[in-house]
Amino acid sequence: MRAFRWYIPWVLVAPALIWVIVFALWPFLNTIVLSFTDARPLTGGSFVGLENYLDLLGDQRFWNAIVTSLAYVVLSVPFLTFLPLLLALLVEKQIPGISAFRTSFYFPVIASVVVVGLIWTWLFDSRGIINETLEFIGLIQEPIPFLASRWGLILTAVLLTVWKGLGYYMVVYLAALGNVGRELHEAAAMDGANGLRRLFSVTIPGVRGAMFLVSVLITVSAMRVFTELYVLSNGSGGPGGAAASVVMLVQQTGSGLQGRLGYASAVSVALFLLTIGPLLLVAYLNRGEKPAKEA
Repeated sequence: MRAFRWYIPWVLVAPALIWVIVFALWPFLNTIVLSFTDARPLTGGSFVGLENYLDLLGDQRFWNAIVTSLAYVVLSVPFLTFLPLLLALLVEKQIPGISAFRTSFYFPVIASVVVVGLIWTWLFDSRGIINETLEFIGLIQEPIPFLASRWGLILTAVLLTVWKGLGYYMVVYLAALGNVGRELHEAAAMDGANGLRRLFSVTIPGVRGAMFLVSVLITVSAMRVFTELYVLSNGSGGPGGAAASVVMLVQQTGSGLQGRLGYASAVSVALFLLTIGPLLLVAYLNRGEKPAKEA
């Protein structure tokens, strides 16, 4: 009977393997093939070589989308890497009522991003409650164009992303902080290290792996941002579409009966190449990490 047991692992992983091939690998390969064609929804398309990629290089909308996505990464990664860590340090203490405090920070995570986006549209609109309040107390004379200017829209969307993601990454850091030995803090305190010194010498080195993981997750998520900008701009991508992200450009060029599926596929491939960069960077930075040996 042992001679036939070789197939058992394959039987166990077969459902997951089929799922990956059908819903991940095949669409990915098909997107690459489509990027070399002039396919449209109602036509099969024909091979056009690198024409879509050459059009991409000369398309100002593509470069605007790249700038928007990269700005989103630069603005959101630092905040969502360090603020949840500070928040986790504040709520890790076991004091009465701390669970309710933690839960309150996790509420935005479970809320629909579409619903949250609509609420923020109501808040930051030119006649929204924030502009009305600032005008009422005399701080501004004209409404601030939070959603009517390119960078105002991007900053508002980043703020929404940071607010919504704080609770999720706080939980990741809480799990990582549980693995930082209490005796290390006690030993550092006996050596005269104050709280700030223990933070940089004990806590941060102890959660360095979690910080890398969080920064990669945020970077990949920020490169693929869509819903926040779409809802806040009512689908337009801001004035002249200047605040549209790369994913919004894929949606705008590839949807509809006249959608350019081949061109949208080329944009998707470019986004993939841009997104995989952070993963390679983290693999490079973690090249010296070795698993801890058992005592």
